[in-house]
Amino acid sequence: MHGFPHAIKDLEPTKGIRTTMGSPLFKDFVPEADSIVVERIRNAGGIIIGKTNVPEFGLGSQTYNAVFGTTLNAYDQSKTCGGSSGGAAVALALRMLPVADGSDHGGSLRNPAAFNNVFGLRTSFGRVPASFNEVFMTALSVHGPMARTVGDLARLLSVIAGYDARVPLSIRQDPGEFAGPLGRDFRGARIAWLGDYGGHLPFESGVLEVCKGALKVCEALGCIVEEALPDYPVDRVWQKLAENQGVASRRAAEGNSIEIPRSAC
Repeated sequence: MHGFPHAIKDLEPTKGIRTTMGSPLFKDFVPEADSIVVERIRNAGGIIIGKTNVPEFGLGSQTYNAVFGTTLNAYDQSKTCGGSSGGAAVALALRMLPVADGSDHGGSLRNPAAFNNVFGLRTSFGRVPASFNEVFMTALSVHGPMARTVGDLARLLSVIAGYDARVPLSIRQDPGEFAGPLGRDFRGARIAWLGDYGGHLPFESGVLEVCKGALKVCEALGCIVEEALPDYPVDRVWQKLAENQGVASRRAAEGNSIEIPRSAC
């Protein structure tokens, strides 16, 4: 990444550069150290030129906050850019950046990438080492690359991935392989197609049809596409979440509070 301009998602601490997390509480906060992702981009020669916009604390699938306002869609400014990596996706689409970093809890890499016609990869947990200081379900959040081409996306992944002793659960596989040739034979590769989860996940008209069209391209490449519906009642998932939240609320009411790391504050 030597000489590449790079703007970091505004949830990532950047040494000497204001990191607001989209919140007025941190509008003047300047970290004293880089996060692991930023550290690796700098070490690879990237030139940090600023930050990309996020919803406050990254919470939400649209990108607006009281510090920097709203980031609009790169193709239609009457539409949302998605979130929470909305600023990164728009900067890519408008060719302000060659590649961008993002993070994903429930779609924060994939949603804005799709809305702005770029690529965003939600990585496996541990692929990109990160010390998330979230209060809620930290294991669901991951870092990942964004780019306008698959090759560029893989190249950035080769920079930010790889084991780090500060994150014991990070994956030890050599990240250099992502910088190698990407060509492969897809004959026999299996793709599980969830669809609308038997009606439990409603979609706007036309979305599923577009996805099914893309699956036909995969089949033409030799992939085997199989409709897959997990043999587990989805209602029970939400019931279990509600039960867990109830337990947490009762413990808090009884005075058994959860300690939040100072670095998260």
